[in-house]
Amino acid sequence: MQRAFHELIRAAETAAASLAKGPVTTDVAPAKVRDALARYDFKTPVPLLELVMQVTQLLQRWNVHVTHPRYFGLFNPSVTTAGVVADALAAIYNPQLASWSHAPAAQEIERLTLRWVAATLGPFDFANFTSGGAEANLTAVLAALTRRFPAWGAKGARAARGATLYITSEAHHSFSKIAAMTGLGREAVRKVRVDRDARMDPADLERQLKRDRGAFLVVGTAGTTSSGAIDPLDAVADICQKRNIWFHADAAWGGAAAAVPRLRPHLAGIERADSVTCDAHKWFSVPMGAGMFFSRHGDTVRRTFEVGTPYMPGRPEGADNPFEVTAQWSRRFIGLKLFMTIAELGEAGMIEQIDRQARVGEILREKLQAAGWRVVNRTPLPLVCFTRPRLKAVPFLREMHRRQIAWMSSVRIAGGPPVIRACVTSFRTTAQDIDAVVEALGGIASA
Repeated sequence: MQRAFHELIRAAETAAASLAKGPVTTDVAPAKVRDALARYDFKTPVPLLELVMQVTQLLQRWNVHVTHPRYFGLFNPSVTTAGVVADALAAIYNPQLASWSHAPAAQEIERLTLRWVAATLGPFDFANFTSGGAEANLTAVLAALTRRFPAWGAKGARAARGATLYITSEAHHSFSKIAAMTGLGREAVRKVRVDRDARMDPADLERQLKRDRGAFLVVGTAGTTSSGAIDPLDAVADICQKRNIWFHADAAWGGAAAAVPRLRPHLAGIERADSVTCDAHKWFSVPMGAGMFFSRHGDTVRRTFEVGTPYMPGRPEGADNPFEVTAQWSRRFIGLKLFMTIAELGEAGMIEQIDRQARVGEILREKLQAAGWRVVNRTPLPLVCFTRPRLKAVPFLREMHRRQIAWMSSVRIAGGPPVIRACVTSFRTTAQDIDAVVEALGGIASA
């Protein structure tokens, strides 16, 4: 074990020292990777030390390095050392978080951590860690169904005929999957119009709800995947409160901004949501996966997942058994990596780390505009969508990746033409990285 962990530490140090200087992306055919893996027939044992070195080489060679400072892609962050150590500790002790009595220390570490995050968002009396944002969003839909249709838990979709939920075209696509998984059907998902900044149009939401008696949930997004748009949460909250409809704020990425005093006003209204999704494995910079779900209706959530078993330990006084109040049963110690990251950085350090990425995003926006690019989105979050006349996004990105300049993606905002999408996801990204990338992009555009 000592030798294996020594090799693991060496690999981590090598990655930290060389990653920024190496390639950000890879281009390899599936067949080539499969050929390299053909040596593992699982009949011949491989010494652990050799295995660690071999897997390290595979991941180094054939991987889009999402922890690279010039990875401007999806919400995959560089990760803190504390988070990496925490994941190893969680694996070593392997606590079972289904019941409180099996892992008291782990349970209360998670409760403490969730209370800190909740304090930045609003007055939520229930919180738990999830596998990711999709599970947190699923929890919101199930809880909203339980409140709106009391027989939902017993009869399922039969008790909720005509049930509908409202999102925009810019909302996360997990809600389409959730509608199918719950038996509501994808046709139960209604789309609300967006304005020129890709934000939900409250007037259109109001118009649609007036003629829909089955509406049970409205989703407002705080930081859309495509453009970082933040829906008018206060206005959505007003409408939902008036009609007694569950208001869910999907802040999987953008929710971290609530911890930053200068950014918090942009999320005004999130504290009025009935539930909130926020992912620690995005802007809080911990390893995947670490989603979080918050709600002002703990009793409703408990009814949603209530179950009786003869073989599980009973509920302790003053605490929940997670298997009785969440979608998961057996669960890993998800919250340790966020706890250790916040504890090591301190509250001020955590806030500064989030804020610094937002400021680097502002630098990216300013540098692109100064270089003649047209920025097409407006958001206080570090996500910039940009283009130029006659720019063909796909060939442009292909050349960017070939030259190892950076990793970005293309996106269509509210059904518009493809544009380039760049999101600052790493706390290691600097103003110097931005200067180098913007200069190199100009070289591709003029070629």
